Amino acid sequence: MSPSGSPRSLSLVFLLGMASQGISCPSRCSCQYLEVNCTGQQLQEFPVDIPLDTRQLILAANNVSYLPPVELSFLADLVYLDCRKNLLGDDLDFTFIGVARLVYLDLSFNNLSQVTFSTFSHLLSLVVLKISDNPNLVAIEKDAFANNTWLRHLDVSRTGLTFLDTSTVRDLPNLRLLGLSDNLWHCNCSFLDFITWMIESDVHFPDADNITCYTPAGLRALRMPAAEAQLHFSCLTQLHKQDYVFLGLVGFCIFLAGTMAAWLAGVCAVIYEAHASKGEEEEEEEEEDTA
Repeated sequence: MSPSGSPRSLSLVFLLGMASQGISCPSRCSCQYLEVNCTGQQLQEFPVDIPLDTRQLILAANNVSYLPPVELSFLADLVYLDCRKNLLGDDLDFTFIGVARLVYLDLSFNNLSQVTFSTFSHLLSLVVLKISDNPNLVAIEKDAFANNTWLRHLDVSRTGLTFLDTSTVRDLPNLRLLGLSDNLWHCNCSFLDFITWMIESDVHFPDADNITCYTPAGLRALRMPAAEAQLHFSCLTQLHKQDYVFLGLVGFCIFLAGTMAAWLAGVCAVIYEAHASKGEEEEEEEEEDTA
């Protein structure tokens, strides 16, 4: 092969071709074909001059606190976005409206505190979503992933979650892997349905030994199968104070209704007896007058 046809020469020609077409790369980032990598560059803001045909964008380990929806929408072909280990907070609603082709999204190790329906509702092609290691994440809306029907891998491990509605994950037809470990799960009767779904579903739960109850104290550090057995006993066979109050009210109402019914029956009987006696007296008087 001639020197002009060597791989090095071809790479040089390719780079010169990119430069001649005015294709740029963000400052402090490295660019390869369809990929921009800005890992660990202490960026404070979303980088500018990202090539519009970028399909993979890596912003990991920076100090980015905001993702501008307009700038993101220019990257219409983006399928992979890695934003782990940044300072992203709760201003993500409608952020991803312009990147509907996104398949992989990593928002782990950030400052999220809630996930609403508007956060990921436009990501109709999303397959992998990682929002683990957000210690302030305490709420995920019931329908937060309603539009993410292709979601296969969801990770919410090591957050501040204490509760997750069963329908939030049960209604994801393609879900195969769900990370739930090291959260502050509150294993009460309201959580029993979710625990039962975990045990009966075909979804894989990595690090299952660390999916344990945090509260109440009597169930702390108990794994979910053991917790389900205890909750079945306490929630389905034992009555709580409010249950006794309810049963007492029902009993009182039944007693009161019975008393009223008996009283009304007695009044009716007295009235009927008085009417019958009066009728007999009138008949006797008529017989005497006839005689």
